[in-house]
Amino acid sequence: MKQVRRTLPRLLRLLALTALLGASVAHANDYADITQLIKAGKPADALAKAEQRLAANPRDPQLRFLRGVAQADLGKPADAIATFTKLTEEYPELPEPYNNLAVLYANQNQLDKARTALEMAIRTNPSYATAHENLGDIYAKLASQAYSKALQLDAGSANSVKPKLALIRELFTAETAGKGGRAAAAPTVVAPPRPAAAPAPAPAPTPAPAPAPAPAPAAAPAPAAAVPAPAATPAAAAEPADAAATQAVTAAVQAWAAAWAAKDMKGYLGAYDKSFDPPGRMSRAEWEKEREARIVGKSKISVRLSDIVVAVHGDKATARFRQAYSADTLNVSSRKTLDLVHSNGRWTIVRESTGG
Repeated sequence: MKQVRRTLPRLLRLLALTALLGASVAHANDYADITQLIKAGKPADALAKAEQRLAANPRDPQLRFLRGVAQADLGKPADAIATFTKLTEEYPELPEPYNNLAVLYANQNQLDKARTALEMAIRTNPSYATAHENLGDIYAKLASQAYSKALQLDAGSANSVKPKLALIRELFTAETAGKGGRAAAAPTVVAPPRPAAAPAPAPAPTPAPAPAPAPAPAAAPAPAAAVPAPAATPAAAAEPADAAATQAVTAAVQAWAAAWAAKDMKGYLGAYDKSFDPPGRMSRAEWEKEREARIVGKSKISVRLSDIVVAVHGDKATARFRQAYSADTLNVSSRKTLDLVHSNGRWTIVRESTGG
């Protein structure tokens, strides 16, 4: 992983365009202007303009992200780390601040911190390729350190260790001459990843004529079809039990979103199963306290779901959809996945992730 300031001009090419998504024209122009200053090698001017705009909009996540980029490009890693750290605390659903923190930590040889930050980025968005690539670099550097230590402790291991160490050093020498490591090009709030197209459902077999539906076979159910939000039925034919389960999962997801938007903490937290695994290393109690503070503290929340695709397999289900979230100055459009289980007569969430 190389220094942020070396790679940002190349990687920020798309920000001027993507910043136009989900922002007012005035704000989008601000983002584009600051980005152009960074690309032109004028991080001091970019930082000054970002600070000026933040005086009027202190919580704007896009402006704060660009401030961190300018700080890093200006050679102020401590300030950039503080900026990106605050973004991860207030907007843990965004993977890019985690990634940029990792780049900054890696430049300071704090590889364990870099690894942790990248793992959080990937947990937030499993399809974030930049974080996966940078995590590979971190593992390679950790391996290099381990091989070097092995040589120091046992000179007799040179025949087996030196070739491995040489390969890793050659890898990073090639990177230095090539593209180098990567920092995030833009915050997710303005550049959500494009989802992969949902696979077309398999044609349902023609049912044999019978006065009553035959019992469901023991084989795995056919793939579920896309379910339009908010209320819909599967587009492909399905067994009655599968159709009912699909509708029940869709209703549970919509109820979860409605409780979130209404700041109904009992309904929102009740949508999560007892086995739900909170992000990071938080306990369930810590996570619930953090979510309540974040949700109740907003003046107004809007959560709109679309393009819902539900797959049911017995007592487990997966719901994938596009989520448009807005609260105060933040507008986020992203893909989201919820894994649910059926217990005690209802569908509850056991895992959630952004992206993919």
